[in-house]
Amino acid sequence: MKRVLLTGAAGTLGTAMRKALAGWADELLLSDLIPVDDVNAGESFVACDLGDLDSVIELVRGCDGIIHLGGQSVEGTFDSILNGNLKGTYHIYEAARQMGVKRVFFASSNHVVGFHSREERLDAKSPMRPDSLYGVSKGFGELMAQYYFDKFGVESALVRIGSCLPKPIDRRMLSTWLSEGDMADLIKKVFMVNRLGCTVIYGASNNPWSWWDNRHANFVGWQPKESSATFEQEVLANDPLLDDDNPLLLFQGGVFATAGHFEDK
Repeated sequence: MKRVLLTGAAGTLGTAMRKALAGWADELLLSDLIPVDDVNAGESFVACDLGDLDSVIELVRGCDGIIHLGGQSVEGTFDSILNGNLKGTYHIYEAARQMGVKRVFFASSNHVVGFHSREERLDAKSPMRPDSLYGVSKGFGELMAQYYFDKFGVESALVRIGSCLPKPIDRRMLSTWLSEGDMADLIKKVFMVNRLGCTVIYGASNNPWSWWDNRHANFVGWQPKESSATFEQEVLANDPLLDDDNPLLLFQGGVFATAGHFEDK
């Protein structure tokens, strides 16, 4: 890879991926609304509002690929999600079309399917059941990616990220945890495979508690190496067992599914 755009570079996940992907591309072009001051060798930074199409087109110009982590990463009001997650995702794909970028790593979310029961095992064919306006916005992004693939040939990995942290911190994350190393390896595999299409991939490590099945994406060649089992005893000791009628246990989305509408007072 010569020049790859990383949006959301100032966020927690973007910061982790900068470190994990160091040296992978000739140039990692970082972008965010928040300035990144500690630019390293092989990196450059351009501030950009994803809601401004002209700015996004200039940002994408000359890039070989896009890792799209930008936008709002938690639940919020519709207005707070609108700019980065709806307008911003459209602008990324339209800029990719205009600038001839043929492959995008799209950071979707497990909250696209958060209203499925924890007893279900999901795969790429499972229907969307978003648990929040945030989840709805990521479902919109997945549909946008499919449209741009079908009509314009822009390929995408639609990565429904679970919980990408240094380690799982509660019982739910024993199912959803994605190590930073496995995430970085997935990014590399997405840009390495000969043909990607528009493919749903559940972003979770090799967890024995997993709710998700990636058999439809086996052709990508990604085999996560880490496992939440490493932290199982620590998590179980620090996160007490809940009553089995607790609403938090009903749905895969956890608190996102049980919370009320964000805009209610």
